Amino acid sequence: MKLRIDSLDQTQTLARLIADLVRPRDMIVLTGEMGAGKTTFTQSLGKALGVTEMITSPTFNLLHNYQGQKIALHHADLYRLERTGELVDLGLDELQDAGGVVVVEWGDIVGDALGDALLVSFSHGDDAIDRPGGQPTESRFVTIEPRGAQWRDRMQKLGEELSRSFEVLARG
Repeated sequence: MKLRIDSLDQTQTLARLIADLVRPRDMIVLTGEMGAGKTTFTQSLGKALGVTEMITSPTFNLLHNYQGQKIALHHADLYRLERTGELVDLGLDELQDAGGVVVVEWGDIVGDALGDALLVSFSHGDDAIDRPGGQPTESRFVTIEPRGAQWRDRMQKLGEELSRSFEVLARG
């Protein structure tokens, strides 16, 4: 499924809709170029899950853990991952087994090694959209697809919810 997002509010709505469907042990893999909205999405997802701490990019630490009111959020950033062995050292499988939701930025670096996941890919739009008040903002395109069985059964519900709030450009 491909969506067009034109504002921070829409990014927050997307994250809230996904947060409404997450379950313990879920993996969400975020991909996209720098500045495309991965960390902003994660911050919004955390807020929707009841995380009250400031969520920051774990680029240098590789992993941050947050306790939400609904579920724990484990936020990994693989951008600086130097070897695939470090992926095992992060213990993402153990965090999943403990019952939280794991969000991985730059997850495409390790291919399918993360297993079943909801893949959310962000890309910059080709145009700037004039907003009220004269502030242009660049649109984003977001592609969402399940990998494995973990999210497949929830994709129809997610698609229905997204169709109510967004311009859906393509369905998978």
